[in-house]
Amino acid sequence: MEAFLSIVEKGNEMVNRVVWGPVMLCFLLFVGIQFTFRLRFFQLTKIRLWMRHTLGSFLHPRKKKDKNSKAISPFQAMTTALAGAIGTGNIVGVATAITLGGPGAIFWMWVASFFGMMTVFAENILGIRYRCKNQKGEWTGGPMYYIEKGLHQKWLAVAFSVACILASFGMGNMTQANSIAGALQEGFGVSPKITGVLIAMLVGFIIFGGIQRIAKVTEKVVPFMALFYMAGAVVVMVVHASSVPGVLKDIVQQAFQLQSAAGGAGGCVMAAAVKYGVARGVFSNEAGLGSTPIVHSASDTKEPVEQGMWGIFQVFLDTLVMCTMTALCILASGAAESGKEGVALSTAAFSTVFGKFGSLFVAVSIVLFAFATIVGWSFYGERSIEYLSGGSRKSIPIYKAVYVVAVAFGCVMDLRLVWSISDTFNGLMAIPNLIALLLLSSQVVSITKDYLSRPQISHIKRKQKQREKGMQKAKRRSGFL
Repeated sequence: MEAFLSIVEKGNEMVNRVVWGPVMLCFLLFVGIQFTFRLRFFQLTKIRLWMRHTLGSFLHPRKKKDKNSKAISPFQAMTTALAGAIGTGNIVGVATAITLGGPGAIFWMWVASFFGMMTVFAENILGIRYRCKNQKGEWTGGPMYYIEKGLHQKWLAVAFSVACILASFGMGNMTQANSIAGALQEGFGVSPKITGVLIAMLVGFIIFGGIQRIAKVTEKVVPFMALFYMAGAVVVMVVHASSVPGVLKDIVQQAFQLQSAAGGAGGCVMAAAVKYGVARGVFSNEAGLGSTPIVHSASDTKEPVEQGMWGIFQVFLDTLVMCTMTALCILASGAAESGKEGVALSTAAFSTVFGKFGSLFVAVSIVLFAFATIVGWSFYGERSIEYLSGGSRKSIPIYKAVYVVAVAFGCVMDLRLVWSISDTFNGLMAIPNLIALLLLSSQVVSITKDYLSRPQISHIKRKQKQREKGMQKAKRRSGFL
């Protein structure tokens, strides 16, 4: 058995080097870059527009949802996608990026996320464009549908679905459950066996209620856990505020540092920063993997571009806000010099302010983040099973039952090999998805330009200009101009 596992491990390492190698990372960046240029830096030039349609939507009364509707709201779709994206990568992934790539890795994480905004934007547009109704009358979509209907490559859609199912059990389930068990044992002394039973029961209750129950849970849990973590991070940054400007300077300078890295023959600091910054950025926000459009396609929106804007906000919050906060806490607190790695490094950063409660804060955050990921990824696997079954839902209960059992096993198993294999399947998901995004990019551009040219959008632009002119006139009258 050990010989077999050794062969599997070596084989996986070989595939992983290709899947997450320089070519793949460049491909991920290239897809986001080409959408950014072709849509004239939409994520930057249209920031008012997508902020108004996302964050700004809470300032306006929401329309009452049809009780008979099988769809979820755009906000629920975004929080469910965030549930799958916000995970241990926001805490452990950032710490690992700094350890392996130095402070400069954070700069490249920002770069990857900036372009990743447009990748998720495109994914969501195509997800809405090619979605269909399933047997329950729910909207169902995702890369497998736009690969089959848009590219007419069924085999590639099947390959994506298989990789997604396997990734849901690994990166989306067992590894997250293992993180929860470790955090509760370390912070509160709870036995992994007890954790496994309790988490499995809770996950089962939620996912057997379907997307409606999953969405109701995520729309409450995700905002709470995000605000909880950001509040703690803000306190740490305020306490170490004097170090923040220097940290930001180091992040930018070391992102372009070209001298040889310590102990690396022919390597350089910049290469390590780029590699781990881009990789951990993608690991955190999942831009390009093809997971998030699966749940965004289930929303009741009629406009693909508007759901695409929720995707932009998703990446913005996940990486540019939350991951940046983690990085600043680690670097400004001086924890990066402690020699610690992973979760221990993040814990050390928060402990500089909260003392012994720092480990408890990180433990609670990991539990919340990992649990949300488990719930979110169950839906990705479910939709992939449904696709492979030709729309039939007979095998869905079996999938959910196995998924729940996997949660319990994940809490008590040694998952070093599972982590590695899951990482590989995540990369294998990205390959067919990125190919589809690139070949269908003209449709994304056309749909976006059509949306921006409509009268209601022009009306909004005119209102903005009128408002700006009114403000300028008011300033002139008051003597400020």
